[in-house]
Amino acid sequence: MIRNSTSDIEDLIALMAKLPGLGPRSARRAVLHLIRKRGLLLAPLAETMAEVAATARECLNCGNIGTAEICPLCTDEERANGELCVVEDVSDLWAMERALVFKGRYHVLGGTLSALDAVGPEDLRIPRLIDRVSTEGITEVILALNATIDGQTTAHYIADQLQGKVKLTSLAQGVPIGGELDYLDDGTISAALRARKEI
Repeated sequence: MIRNSTSDIEDLIALMAKLPGLGPRSARRAVLHLIRKRGLLLAPLAETMAEVAATARECLNCGNIGTAEICPLCTDEERANGELCVVEDVSDLWAMERALVFKGRYHVLGGTLSALDAVGPEDLRIPRLIDRVSTEGITEVILALNATIDGQTTAHYIADQLQGKVKLTSLAQGVPIGGELDYLDDGTISAALRARKEI
């Protein structure tokens, strides 16, 4: 059975509306723009999305998203300086990288501890973090978690697990309570990283 092309367009709008920051009206405008510029935007976007769908994977070491089993940040020897920045999500890692101030390696937890949502340490990459600290010559762990209740609970849990094993610091001034790294500007992230404090 041949599908109605309008139905295909409506399906595309519905899928686009599921993206963060896009509602049904914004998705409709975006799809209309893509269709009008199909040669310039829609076709290349579809090709690139298919390629990313086939090749994107999580780094086995840190949890970053890339196209190789171990991401370039983990294989870069210049970043093997003993500093490990722990973030909640890949978007937070990318936000830190945009600030261009951190030259060490990262560890993505994949979320935060949450009793309400039944998320425990084994549901995150906390065991892998503890393993990395003991095997990779880590001298400082920077807890760059979001300044939310769950983020701070997770930071305290990790600090308890690593106490006495490594120097522990956290981001300081610049990150507001309730703030999320992905929404902060580069200058704020830069100031917070420079002013980190020992836990």
